[in-house]
Amino acid sequence: MKVNGQSTRTIWVKNGDPSQIEIIDQRRLPHEFVTMTLTTVEDVRAAIADMAIRGAGLIGATAGFGMSIAAQTARPSFFEEDLQKAAKILIESRPTASNLAWAVNRQLLAISKASSVEEKVKVAIAEAQIIADEDAASCKSIGQHVLPYLKELSEKKNGKPLNILTHCNAGWLAFVDYGSATSPIYAAHEAGIPLHVWVDETRPRNQGASLTAWELGQQGVDHHLIVDNAGGHLMQHGEVDLVIVGTDRVTRGGDVANKIGTYLKALAAKDNNIPFYVALPSSTLDFEMLDGVKEIPIEERDQDEVRKIWGKTDAGDLLSVEICPSITPATNHGFDVTPARLVSALWTERGPCEANEAAITKLFSDLIN
Repeated sequence: MKVNGQSTRTIWVKNGDPSQIEIIDQRRLPHEFVTMTLTTVEDVRAAIADMAIRGAGLIGATAGFGMSIAAQTARPSFFEEDLQKAAKILIESRPTASNLAWAVNRQLLAISKASSVEEKVKVAIAEAQIIADEDAASCKSIGQHVLPYLKELSEKKNGKPLNILTHCNAGWLAFVDYGSATSPIYAAHEAGIPLHVWVDETRPRNQGASLTAWELGQQGVDHHLIVDNAGGHLMQHGEVDLVIVGTDRVTRGGDVANKIGTYLKALAAKDNNIPFYVALPSSTLDFEMLDGVKEIPIEERDQDEVRKIWGKTDAGDLLSVEICPSITPATNHGFDVTPARLVSALWTERGPCEANEAAITKLFSDLIN
């Protein structure tokens, strides 16, 4: 997608050197556009854990590059030992998104098929780029599959814009390019379909306000920022035509883990007969899990993400400020699980899919061991 009119991705090889991986430091957005270079496994782990990068697809792609760096820096005599150590470090950096372990394990499998250490390193470098390219291509395909449906909805509105509600950031910043939930929005925008996006601020960390609003603005998409609790009100008053969210993990039964608050949006959508869609590449599917509420690990993050808020002052200074009494403790669950019964459909790179075990296993039978 574009930043200041220039096409860019969220992660890339720096100056053609596979030992250096460049990322956008998303912690600085929307007030500063800053990139940073990753050259060690620890750099990659920290970027994932500290949310310099975030989003299911981008976490997976970054982990893929992390394994490439691990292969390049492993001791030849202890190559497998060092590689397995790196894999464990990366997988444990964040627990909820399935793309992380998926990418690491994909790298391990690809590397294992090579014989010499030199060949293994070459395979790791190539596979990392393939993972990134596939992520971008899958997201683009999601948008193309959904576009005819959005055209049909738009025609029924007789020229009035489609009102789409989003939650958190499942845009191109959460993937390598295009995004999952935003890919249909960008495809429709490019096709000239009038639309408008309600952007949930998405506390804590405010990824809707800081990331989704920023990237929609960069692409020229009409939008308004709203507080998290405004979605139900807008639905009741006919101001939302559909909800599109992303996801960090979807079970084979169709349960969806996404940023905390997604479940409440799904309940409000159900109560108001508004379709609730989840967009994802197949790398986010977890075929080993069935019951999302019982099985998906929910990350609990630092309480200061709730107790404090970061932003820019009127003077232009970037500050973190406390918003509650200093002695007040906080609990910070990063995700919740939306049961499959509340999901109108899954939108994937292979097309739409009902959120149930039969439909998912049929569409993705070739990916199930």
